[in-house]
Amino acid sequence: MKCIFADQLYTGTDLLSQVFLSFKGTDIIGAAKTKQAACQLIGEFPVVTPAFIDPHSHIGLYRAGEPESEGEGNEQARALFFLPDALDSLQMDDPAFADAIEMGVLYSCIVPGSGNIVGGLSAIIRHFANNSSEALVGRAGVKAAFGHNPMSTRNWKGERPTTRMGAVGMFREKLYQVRDKLDRRQAAKGKEKDKIEFSAEERVLRDLMAGKTILRCHVHKTDDIAALLRLVDAFGLRVTVEHAGDVHQPEIFTELRRRNIPVAFGPLDSFAYKVELRHENWRNIRHLVDSEVFFGLITDHPVIPARNLLLTTRWLIRCGYTRQQAIEVISRKNAEFLGIEKKVGTLRKGRWASFTCWNGDPFDLTAYPVAVFGEGRCLYQPQAANR
Repeated sequence: MKCIFADQLYTGTDLLSQVFLSFKGTDIIGAAKTKQAACQLIGEFPVVTPAFIDPHSHIGLYRAGEPESEGEGNEQARALFFLPDALDSLQMDDPAFADAIEMGVLYSCIVPGSGNIVGGLSAIIRHFANNSSEALVGRAGVKAAFGHNPMSTRNWKGERPTTRMGAVGMFREKLYQVRDKLDRRQAAKGKEKDKIEFSAEERVLRDLMAGKTILRCHVHKTDDIAALLRLVDAFGLRVTVEHAGDVHQPEIFTELRRRNIPVAFGPLDSFAYKVELRHENWRNIRHLVDSEVFFGLITDHPVIPARNLLLTTRWLIRCGYTRQQAIEVISRKNAEFLGIEKKVGTLRKGRWASFTCWNGDPFDLTAYPVAVFGEGRCLYQPQAANR
């Protein structure tokens, strides 16, 4: 068993002072004021934080040092894709992984891009794997997109929408087709019931309408979120709202809170480079916070590099969050958003030993990690000459 000493330990739920964090193999044993006799002390640090988690990213799909034309965030053959898997385009030799690890960002949920109305399956990954199969931690739904993006790809291949109503209409048509088939199958009897079969794509839609699979929805503007909620009402979909960067009034966040629909907010600090970000501003986060909707923070890498996830929390602090609450958003809350809170996100007993050791206050611009551990293994520890 090994342990480290932290003058301040952010657990993901609390802030503890002058404690020993012990771990064995891949898992946390616990935090205590005294060191167990059998525990090997391997370091003492001013601050220790849980691993940071990015719940919406394209890391490994759009890769550092490669031209944008070689990016694999969107399949351009048609507008509706239910079977592509983001994991199949993941390349672990993306240099952005090392940059993220160095800053304590050890996990991401990679999703297809937002050029298609439906883009495919997400994948929660660890950044320190040898290959894409080893990287997989879990699944977190199917990616969809509403608003400006899917209608802006009218020059791509296949049948494409040119308006918002066209994009929603194409998706609605698929949902109606599967619902009608479900109704016919329920009404059928005996062998006639077995004759009504579902294709692989239809099974994905069936699981979405049954609430077995989450629809992860790229959507920025208030009225585009309203359109999404109409689909939710019509077909019983279980959804998340991803981005919401243009929402500059409180009402829609209040409605999402009422419906228990979580928000993956951001990316903060990006340039408002398209029409659906006309009202994007860091001050919008006040409406998010005041609504008490459940939310996490994202980078949308490469829109903001994954390594900068912690930097975006400064806007939360400006809105009244404590440092502990800010750390909690990008650790515990982001883990809960993805449904992996029993594995990672806090430094509780039984969770993975994934944490970052800092040479000072992480919110000080001069502070930086001096050791990063992923599932019990030291992933990063710079040479003394480079510190």
